[in-house]
Amino acid sequence: MVLTVFRSRLRDAARDEYTKLAPRMSELARSMPGYRSHKVFVAEDGERVTLVEFEDEETQRQWSAQAEHVAAKKRGREAFYAEYCLQVCRVLRESRYKSD
Repeated sequence: MVLTVFRSRLRDAARDEYTKLAPRMSELARSMPGYRSHKVFVAEDGERVTLVEFEDEETQRQWSAQAEHVAAKKRGREAFYAEYCLQVCRVLRESRYKSD
């Protein structure tokens, strides 16, 4: 599995436009081959963390290169983000627990 960690801070002036585009990007990600899951967390200080799981590097790259996603990333750099950090990681080990 490949995990993408996307940490960001939005510009105040971009919140409305970002809020309109984000659901489309979520829908599009879910439709991609190899997609497993994604979740967004917002810290008290405004930092946003998005975790995205894909089956492997190839399917993660396909998502990264998807035309509509590429355009949204460009718009993000132009208008949405005050800053961001993107990390693409290979999961070396995973364990799970779920109580009944």
